[in-house]
Amino acid sequence: MSFQWLHMRIQEEQERRQRHSNTLERLPQALEDLYTQLKTCVQSYTATFGGESADIVMLANGIKISAREERDGRWHPVAKVEVILVPDIPGFRVERGEYSMAVEVGVLPSDKLFYRDREQDKYLTIEELTRRILDRALFPGLRDQ
Repeated sequence: MSFQWLHMRIQEEQERRQRHSNTLERLPQALEDLYTQLKTCVQSYTATFGGESADIVMLANGIKISAREERDGRWHPVAKVEVILVPDIPGFRVERGEYSMAVEVGVLPSDKLFYRDREQDKYLTIEELTRRILDRALFPGLRDQ
């Protein structure tokens, strides 16, 4: 005997698994795309505050951003942010000191990526995502907006 609900659920599960597989395939490129956006932000920051004020490095499974402040003629570290690729989410984990944020990455039917803050269950634009990653590290003396 064949049950219609079972066939529907099998189809749904096949589609879910395919979406998950597509997302995992896109994660490395999503990380590179995010790196490109963050690098542009860091370049703007260093153009204003000096080449030693911040740097960004692409790692095998993540991105590392360091911010420094000049005091007494020397550059001192003030913040470090890491964006780590986490296939189990699938997405990224943003870590800055005690702060941590899980960002789910997904693929829309239009083949574009979306970003979602898992804790707040809120979709993020790339502008919001870059701000959440960089704002507190680059501007620790300014209040959150």
